[in-house]
Amino acid sequence: MKDRKTILAISGSIREGSSNELIIKSIAQQFPSADWKVYKGLSELPYFMPATAEDKIPDAVREWIRTIEAADGVVICTPEYVFSVPGVLKNALEWTVATTVFSEKPVALITASSLGEKGHESLLLILRTLGANITNTELLVSGVRARIDIKGNFTDSNTEKAIAHLINRFLQQIESTR
Repeated sequence: MKDRKTILAISGSIREGSSNELIIKSIAQQFPSADWKVYKGLSELPYFMPATAEDKIPDAVREWIRTIEAADGVVICTPEYVFSVPGVLKNALEWTVATTVFSEKPVALITASSLGEKGHESLLLILRTLGANITNTELLVSGVRARIDIKGNFTDSNTEKAIAHLINRFLQQIESTR
């Protein structure tokens, strides 16, 4: 049995240097006891086609699914776009619908956006539908640009504490499911 946890971290924003990416990098630095694998392939996944035959699933999708399977847990940090889930993130999640890769998989969700309420609610519904284990491991960070600077330093100690508390609960959840 391995001692170190492998955590898959996904930013719902594909913009380089986004607040969500900065939060993920900050978390990885604060919690070096886990192996953090940041997934950068959201924009490489083709559009979801529900009727795709098993032998026609693109290699990028197969790798995406294997990456989720290999992780002990998944952290998603995402903005809200037009009161919903960013299209690239939703597309990636849709490719997992016919699988069980999220079934009982510990997931921590951070929606970090200007407002974020509707996107957060939508993503929680999607992840619960996929069977993800989200038990007290979700956090909404509204007004994110006032809470983290462009270098990834938190400028709001309450946000920094809330995220640390969330990740501690998430890592404990992984330990309890082993």
